[in-house]
Amino acid sequence: MAKRVALVLGSGGARGYAHIGVIEELEARGYDIACIAGCSMGAVIGGIYAAGKLKEYRDWTQSLDYLDVLRLLDVSFRLGAIRGEKVFGKIREIVGEINIEDLSIPFTAVATDLTNQQEIWFQEGCLHQAMRASAATPSLFTPVIQGKRMLVDGGLINPLPIVPVVSSHCDLIIAVNLNSTNQQHYQLPVIERPPALKNRFDLVMNSLGSRLPSFRRKQGEDDELLLQDEEPAQEPLNPWLQQAATPKPARPEGQSAGATKSASGSRVADLSGPASLLELINQSFEVMQTSLAQYKIAGYPPDILINVPRRACRFFEFYKAPELIMLGRQIARDTLDRYEKEN
Repeated sequence: MAKRVALVLGSGGARGYAHIGVIEELEARGYDIACIAGCSMGAVIGGIYAAGKLKEYRDWTQSLDYLDVLRLLDVSFRLGAIRGEKVFGKIREIVGEINIEDLSIPFTAVATDLTNQQEIWFQEGCLHQAMRASAATPSLFTPVIQGKRMLVDGGLINPLPIVPVVSSHCDLIIAVNLNSTNQQHYQLPVIERPPALKNRFDLVMNSLGSRLPSFRRKQGEDDELLLQDEEPAQEPLNPWLQQAATPKPARPEGQSAGATKSASGSRVADLSGPASLLELINQSFEVMQTSLAQYKIAGYPPDILINVPRRACRFFEFYKAPELIMLGRQIARDTLDRYEKEN
C-alpha cells in the first residue's frame, strides 16, 4: 500500500521550480501525496498540483526563455517592482477559477498579514488569491490588499510551514527546504542559452531598482562604499525587449571583468555583493528565511527533509525552470534513496 505523504513546500523564489521535480520523483516512487502546505513559490506549485494542473504549468515554464520572462515583467514602483498581473494571469488561465475547499486534496497557503503582524493560513476561498498573497515577496511583487489587511509573502514569518500538516494523520511528513546552506555538492544542471539574452535579462532585473539607490565601490579612495542616490533617468521596458537579441559590446582590451571606466576616466569596480537596494532587500530576505526555516525544522522535524541549496540560483532567475526541476528531482532521488535504504 502506498504511503500517504503530507508535503510541505518552502519559499525561495525561482528555486521553487525544484518543487516540481520533487513531486515528480515522489509520484514515480508510488507515494500518495495526501495534503500540501506551501509558502510563496511553494504555495504556487502546491496549489497548482492540488488543482491537477502541474503538467500544464511545467510545460509552460519550461518553454520560457529570457525574452519570455522579460515580457512577463509588468514593472511597478508602487510597493513592489512587479505588479505580477501577467504572471498570475497566466497561472489563473492554467488553473481556472477554483476554491481551495474544492481541490482534490487539502491545501494550505501561508501568507503574512502586515497590518496585524500575523501569519495567515488560507484553507478555503479563492485559490488564485491565496497563491498570489503567499507569493507577494516584499520589494519584488506588490502586496495583496484584502479588506483592511495588507498581505505579503508568508516567508516573512514561516518559510517552511510544517505545522499546518502535523495533524493530517499521514504516514510521512516530507518537507522541501529551498534555503539550505549545507548542500554544496549539488550544482545546477547546465543548459546552454544565448549569452546576449542572459546579459539583457540581468540588465532588466537591475533596472527594476532604477528608482532606488545603488551601491558601487570606487577604487582609489580607500575602497570607500558609495551610495548613489541621485534620481536616475526612467526608461521604459519596451526598449529592453526590442534590443534583447543585441549582443553586448566587446570589453576593451586590458580591462578586467567587473570593472568599467567612468566619464572622467577613473576606474570603477562593481561591488561583489548586491548592486541595488532591490537586490539588497532580496538577499536580506533570503538570509532571514534561512534562519527561520532552521527554527521551524527544529521545532517540528519532518520525517524526510529534502534540502535544496540556496546557492543553486538567484532569487529572481525564473527562466531556469528546466535546470531547477532537474535539480529538485536529483536531490529528491538521493534523499529518498537514503531514507528507503534505512527504513
